[in-house]
Amino acid sequence: MIVLPTHAPIDGFDVVDDVLQVGGIPLPRLVARAGGTPFYAYDRRLLTARVGLLRRHLPPGINLHYAMKANPMPALVGHMASLVDGIDVASGGELRVALDSGMSAREISFAGPGKSQAELRQAVASGVLLNVESSTELQLLRGIGHELGLTVRVAIRVNPDFELKSSGMRIGGGAKPFGIDAAAVPAILAEVRGPYLAFEGFHIYCGSQNLRAELICEVQQKSYQLALALAVGAPVPPRVLNLGGGFGIPYFPGEKPLDVALIGANLADLARRAASDLPGVKFTIELGRYLVGEAGVYVCRVVDRKTSRGQVFLVTDGGLHQHLAASGNFGQVLRKNYPVVIGNRVVGACRETASVVGPLCTPLDLLADRMELAEARPGDLVVVFQSGAYGLSASPVGFLGHPAPGELLV
Repeated sequence: MIVLPTHAPIDGFDVVDDVLQVGGIPLPRLVARAGGTPFYAYDRRLLTARVGLLRRHLPPGINLHYAMKANPMPALVGHMASLVDGIDVASGGELRVALDSGMSAREISFAGPGKSQAELRQAVASGVLLNVESSTELQLLRGIGHELGLTVRVAIRVNPDFELKSSGMRIGGGAKPFGIDAAAVPAILAEVRGPYLAFEGFHIYCGSQNLRAELICEVQQKSYQLALALAVGAPVPPRVLNLGGGFGIPYFPGEKPLDVALIGANLADLARRAASDLPGVKFTIELGRYLVGEAGVYVCRVVDRKTSRGQVFLVTDGGLHQHLAASGNFGQVLRKNYPVVIGNRVVGACRETASVVGPLCTPLDLLADRMELAEARPGDLVVVFQSGAYGLSASPVGFLGHPAPGELLV
């Protein structure tokens, strides 16, 4: 276990002789395996353990889906496909990776506003479930089904009139580009009747990155009640009810891990009610960050050490162009530090307060701001934890023309 001042303990990675181990490999050796720095590394043992944790707490019969937007690295997606019940994608590119992973097309769902006609054709031809975002999209799907001679599997994505409070990002409730407003869903359901469209259920996703289990339970209860009311107007009884996710991980000082046992108990209660209210329906939980975020690290190397007016700066070969979220420029209102260590001297003989910055010509290129670290010199390795989700794929890699970092699954 790695204990950092103010941060939640990092209990997934071992430290041997003051050197961080990732996937059982000492960090300097992993750097050699990666061919140098910077790079991301994802520990498959931790990915497997996280799915196992959920299986222990979720009631039987709950479908666990991986939301691939969190991390679309093909090798990681392939590993997740062997552990979960389905994959959720948000583009044609993600759909290709999901299909290549070995996951059955019947267990892949496609959500997101503004799907192109080419993406819709691709999805229909593949036989995946489409979460419909508008009446226009529904009519396009009917036409594509007619053209290809295929029945299109559809679920209605609902924008509810409630939200998941205390979320890092609120996706449902109020005016949103996602889904169909709950009040308009009955009219959309009337359009699903007829040839080439097969209604399968509802998708209700309210928010992400939430650490308060009681609020997640509350929104799951509300989502269930909403689906129950909307099912009255459905052409056939729903077979699928996707309750979204929202499960968060602790990034910043003062945050604590999510109580998944409480959420599991709540879902067990909903499953008991659904046995009589919505017989045959299957609950789906759609998670990305919670499954992969804590299994990944970002590693870069100190290339310079300088002091400016008494403040120590460790200048690295990585930065915001490769890890935008850790720089604080991916949704943070007030910047806070991710957990960071000097990976080849986790505790170190001497400690200091230092800021870790990248090579870019902008003051936004900041990976750690005045943080207590082992005293570091050029050549030492900086490790940013909680980097398995929304890391490389969410970063402006082309900014200022630096090379892209590597990715390893170990």
